[in-house]
Amino acid sequence: MSMTLFWFRRDLRLHDNAGLFYALKENENVLPVFVFDSDILSKLDDEADARVTFIHETVTDLKQSLQKKGSDLVVRHGKPLEIFKELHGKLKFSAIYTNHDYEPYARQRDDQVLAWAKKQGIEFKTFKDQTLFEKDEILTEARKPYTVYTPYKRKVLANLDSFYLKSYPVETYESSFAKKPNPEKIISLKELGFTKSNLQFPSSEVPIKVIKNYAETRNFPALENGTTHLGVHLRFGTVSVRDLARTGKKYSETWLSELIWRDFFMQILWHFPEVETRSFRPEYDKIQWRNSKTDFNRWCEGMTGYPLVDAGMRELNATGTMHNRVRMVTASFLTKHLLIHWHSGERYFAKKLLDFDLAANNGNWQWAAGSGCDAAPYFRIFNPETQAEKFDPENEYIKKWIPELDTNKYPSPIIDHAEARGRCLQAFTKALKK
Repeated sequence: MSMTLFWFRRDLRLHDNAGLFYALKENENVLPVFVFDSDILSKLDDEADARVTFIHETVTDLKQSLQKKGSDLVVRHGKPLEIFKELHGKLKFSAIYTNHDYEPYARQRDDQVLAWAKKQGIEFKTFKDQTLFEKDEILTEARKPYTVYTPYKRKVLANLDSFYLKSYPVETYESSFAKKPNPEKIISLKELGFTKSNLQFPSSEVPIKVIKNYAETRNFPALENGTTHLGVHLRFGTVSVRDLARTGKKYSETWLSELIWRDFFMQILWHFPEVETRSFRPEYDKIQWRNSKTDFNRWCEGMTGYPLVDAGMRELNATGTMHNRVRMVTASFLTKHLLIHWHSGERYFAKKLLDFDLAANNGNWQWAAGSGCDAAPYFRIFNPETQAEKFDPENEYIKKWIPELDTNKYPSPIIDHAEARGRCLQAFTKALKK
């Protein structure tokens, strides 16, 4: 019996997995595979990177779940193409099934695997799984990609019928998993070149009341359950976006809108992959950024003298997460108050965030800087002090992360807000009027 491989990537679950469903439905001997991609891991400079620990723990759980079904998860470390060549020499599989990935590196990687597979007479089939809509599914009347969120959201909601929210019943075809009575031992973190992180990962189980109250609570960082903390689970696919969208549609359109924002930025990255390294609006590349290393380091360390900004950066450094409202304030502060290029902040978040997702991170940073699609206008400059008064009025969040707040150990503001605002407006106006 010929063998089919299912390649897990950003979809680390058995439940409601589109590509896995089709692999099992259309074939009878499906062996799941996961590759710790050395091209990705080699770019990480923290041997205790929490994301690697999260993936390793999740993959271990997946492997154990598959072993209970009499199958296994083959786990390898290396370049995906080389791994598939090696496996084909042993298993002579006839097809690879997987789910779409929209990032530039992933597209290049998949193109290489596809080209090799074609030469070997191997089918390479991919499916939509991590988004509700993708690629060209939501276009303007002129058949162009949307670059403004509100009309995009309007069209998504108009087309979001039960078909797009329906789960794939993977369990119906579980008998198609390849039988593997002698499962392999999983590769260790040490063998990957990493050590275990001590960070705590949020649960993928969210009380319904958190979603019901989301519109009222989401902007207040001191509230422990003001948001769902599902970012890392969405990033690595340990939850189904279809399940979440059904819940959002039932209980909170505000929360559903956040999932639509996620789709929006993914289709932007798909249609405009150049945004990874340059501004969506090219004229913003003409701005004379200051790019002070000293100021950037103070921002990274949470020592700017602006308590809400500093609390956010300290939360990020300590936990790998940051409240969404505070992410906007810290990003605005770096790009507008300190006049440091958005790419510097975007790369720092990419290193630190547990839920780092290229499309969302890039999209939101460019939104804050004014250089992105549907971005905040350049003259909209968050005042960190009034933001703190509005969203952390009792200083609960701030004091949690800045215990030395009212002492002489806490620095004075790195720059006066009015002075920073004036400097920013002058620099942006000069560049954008050319």
